[in-house]
Amino acid sequence: MNETTQHTATEGNPTSYGFCSWHQRFAGGVRLIDVIEQGSGAGGAQYACGPCRELHGLVPFADR
Repeated sequence: MNETTQHTATEGNPTSYGFCSWHQRFAGGVRLIDVIEQGSGAGGAQYACGPCRELHGLVPFADR
């Protein structure tokens, strides 16, 4: 029997897993919120999970 553990992503429904910059833990469905650019050296990025985006009124970078 062929069973898959992969879920099919639907359009507009991210399935990424990463570190949420707002609640400081790993979570599913994180989206890029802000890109931190520096004049010299490495920049950074801030990601937020769905509940933190809703709680703090955050708009994903790609949706602006």
